[in-house]
Amino acid sequence: MENSIYVALSRQLTLRRQLDVTSNNIANMNTTGYKNQRMLFTEFMEKPALHERVSFVQDRAVVRDLSVGAMTQTGNPMDLALTGNGYFTVDTASGPRYTRAGNFRLNDQRQMVDGGGLPVLADNGQPIVLPAGTSDVKVSGDGTVSTELGPVGKLNIVTFKNEQLMTEVGSGLYVSDEEPQPAPADTKVAQGLLEGSNVKPVVEMTQMIEVQRSYMSAQRVIDNEHERIRSMIQKLGRSA
Repeated sequence: MENSIYVALSRQLTLRRQLDVTSNNIANMNTTGYKNQRMLFTEFMEKPALHERVSFVQDRAVVRDLSVGAMTQTGNPMDLALTGNGYFTVDTASGPRYTRAGNFRLNDQRQMVDGGGLPVLADNGQPIVLPAGTSDVKVSGDGTVSTELGPVGKLNIVTFKNEQLMTEVGSGLYVSDEEPQPAPADTKVAQGLLEGSNVKPVVEMTQMIEVQRSYMSAQRVIDNEHERIRSMIQKLGRSA
C-alpha cells in the first residue's frame, strides 16, 4: 500500500543529490581546469511480495566529463595548460595530488606553486625552483622549465588507467589509489594559456530547472498518496 510513497521518496533522494551536483557545476563554471560532473543512476528492483515487483531509483556514482575545456590566452608565462589527457603534480602534507589547473606562480623561495601555494613537482619528485635573479621563464611542450641560465626541471605530468576512480579532495586537486603513469606523448604543455571549466552554463541551468520540477512532481505523488490513504482509513473507520 505504501510502495508508491517509497518509490517517490527514492526519486526525491536522488534528485536532491543531482541538484547538489548541478549546483556545484554552476558554482565552478569559471574555475580553472574544472570538469563537469553528472550523476549515474541505476534501477533497483525489489520484491515485497511473491508476485509483486517494485522499481526504485539509486544514485550510484558521480561521473566526470574528461573533455578538455576552452583555452584562454593570458600571456602570463606562469600560466600553463595541458592540451591532452594528463595532470600536473603538486606536493601536499598528505602526499602528491594531481590537478588540471595550471595557474602557477612563484613563492618567496622561488618555488613554482599552484593557486593554493602547493609546490609543483618535477619528474624527479622535487619542487621546481627557479634560480635567483632569473626572469625569462620558458616552458616547452614536453614540460621542461627553463630560464636564461638553462633548464631547471621537467614538470611531472601523469595520467591514470581509470580517471573516473580519482577522488576529488577540493581546490581542484585529485588523488588516486592507482599508480600514476606518464602522460601520453600527444599531451603537450601550452605556456601562457589556461584551461577553463568545461561546464556549459545554459545546459546546467536547464538541468536545474528540470530537477526542481521533477522533485515537485514526486512531492505531489507523495501528497496524493498520503491523502488517499488518510481518506481510506477514515472511510473504513466509519464502516467498522
